[in-house]
Order: sequence, then structure tokens, then C-alpha cells
Amino acid sequence: MQTTSKISGLFVGKPQQRWAGKPPSAIAKQQVSVPLELLEDGFTIDEQADKKVHGGAEKAVHHYPAEHYEFWRDQGFDTPFEFTPGAFGENISSTGLTEELVCIGDIFELGTALVQINQGRQPCWKLNMHTGFKMMALELQNSGRTGWYYRVLRPGTVKMGDDIRLVERLHANWPLADVIAARFDKALSTETAAELAAIEAMAAGWRKYFAKKAGGAFVEDQTSRLVGPMGENPPQNERA
Repeated sequence: MQTTSKISGLFVGKPQQRWAGKPPSAIAKQQVSVPLELLEDGFTIDEQADKKVHGGAEKAVHHYPAEHYEFWRDQGFDTPFEFTPGAFGENISSTGLTEELVCIGDIFELGTALVQINQGRQPCWKLNMHTGFKMMALELQNSGRTGWYYRVLRPGTVKMGDDIRLVERLHANWPLADVIAARFDKALSTETAAELAAIEAMAAGWRKYFAKKAGGAFVEDQTSRLVGPMGENPPQNERA
């Protein structure tokens, strides 16, 4: 598996009121070239609009593989949105590391900081609004190309061009791609769910979900997350 890369894009943002009648969002991030201080809750100049579901210690940094954007450009979605690095609201962009090549619990040096992969992304309806394609969150989820979140084990300074270097691999038998697939698999076996629920390096919310799946026929309602309040989404854009 690939174990090193470099930061090719570093992105931060602030909440904006972007859509009439909808909550604000900080998904529209801007690239920065100056070194950034990374603390336990994320980059000091990065902000989140809804801290109940975004940011915090378990979602301090979002990393999205830059090579995925070619896949999204090839889908032919009916939207003028430009699928380029930084477009999905990620903080870190790089090439060479994908969900198949990293594992849950991997510990990386990110600049002078030390971070750990603890979960994939659960895309929400704001991605639909942001891209102008009303099925984008569902498409991202179904593709498995969600990127991942880091928790910060050691604060430090991060800048473009810094190395991303694997320090320790705790769960080589669980590539992140498999964990993400399991997270959205309605037919996941109770045995596999129990195994995943026991991974201490995983984010508490994901462990709780897998524990519920391990306990029996639990079915998660993803509607409000994927399509937004009262099912509201951009009305115009379907697949081309």
C-alpha cells in the first residue's frame, strides 16, 4: 500500500449564507499557501457553520484524494460546477493516497503534526446545493470516494508541499475503502459489524453505528442527511 504523499492543496473557509432560506455553510473553502497551525479541533483559521455535525476533534481535518475529480468530471452530471481539488470542502488535497491505499487507524505525519484516520465522510445535502447537482451526496456515498477525516494526535504546523508520511498502521486488514463500504451496507453481517465496532481507533459515532448493526436488524434513515430538510434540494439538475 502507498504510505507517503505530499500536500498539493491546503484549504480553509468561513461560514457563509449561500442559499436563501437554508443554514449557512463553510463548504466553499479557499486555497492558502501560508503555513497553518493545526490544533486538536482543526486548523486555527478554518471554521464550520454547524458544529453538531462538522468539525471537532473527530473531524479535525478532511482529506480528499485529488485524483477522484477526474472520475467526477467523467460522470457527465448536468451542472456547471467545476470538479477540481478543494471543490468538495476538503482541507487537504494530495495524489497517491486513496481509500483503497490507507487503512482505518493509520497514523500519519502531516507537516509537523501527527494525525490519525478515524472515519470516512458521510456526505450531506449541502454538497448537493454546493455543486448544483441534487444527487451529489448520494453519488459520493455510493462511489465510496468520500475521502476521510483525521483526528489530531499531536498539534503542529502544516503547509503546502509538506510530506504526508505513514508512521504506524494499526489495522492493515481494514483498508478504509472496506470500512466505508461496510458503513453504508444495509445488509452488513452482524459478525462484521461487531468486528468493526471493536476498533478503538475508529470515531465514536462510527463505532456506535456498527455496534447497533451488530445487535440486530438496525436500519439507518439517511434521508435528512442526503436530501436536506423536508427533502429540499436544487430542483433542476438530474444526471445528464
